[in-house]
Amino acid sequence: MTALSGGAPEALLFDFGGTLDSDGVAWKDRFFPIWSEEVGSLEREKFDRAFYGSTDALVGAVPPTLPLSETVDRIAAGVASRLDAGHGAPSARAAARFTRETLATLDRRITWLSGLASRYRLAIVSNFYGNLAAVCEESGIAPHFSAAIDSTAVGCTKPGPAIFRAALDALGASPDSAVFIGDSVPRDMSGARALGMRHVLLRPASSDGAPPCCCPDDPVIRRLEDLSEMLA
Repeated sequence: MTALSGGAPEALLFDFGGTLDSDGVAWKDRFFPIWSEEVGSLEREKFDRAFYGSTDALVGAVPPTLPLSETVDRIAAGVASRLDAGHGAPSARAAARFTRETLATLDRRITWLSGLASRYRLAIVSNFYGNLAAVCEESGIAPHFSAAIDSTAVGCTKPGPAIFRAALDALGASPDSAVFIGDSVPRDMSGARALGMRHVLLRPASSDGAPPCCCPDDPVIRRLEDLSEMLA
């Protein structure tokens, strides 16, 4: 594991989907095997198109109070509609399973996040649908974050610099005093790099062989909790 250079940070910024709620596996990639088991197997490319279409349709179209379970229900229903398959009970089972797994992971991380929050200022920076704050409240992680920056709520997305600056401003932190942790090279790593912010890539061992990080010797972790060793 590559050590974090540049001294101890004051603030830690996290991506949400694929980072806080899993160990480097994006929602689409988590949803596909669940869908295949609960609804039926299909070509991956076909599923991906349906998933992207469903999630894109939610951006700015959900109430800010919508909980995670209903968010996932809407995604699953949208996928079913676009595939003309899995309506009703099958897609509902897939959505419920995805939600259970997501909430279980977030619940497991509450104690760890509490420890980080006692040492650093924490924020979430996510390309989300407008209801990120409600999802964080529902999962129990909200008290440990000083800010949850939702792209739909602030009108800018990663990797654009404005969404990162919104989080830094909310924490009263500068780019060189913060570290960003995320699972996407083009959105998370490249966006943080553009601001001169240190960045840590969360990438599971199953992703070995994927495109390299954006900078030579970028720190890479396999589990989110491995960050603690890097910060020690």
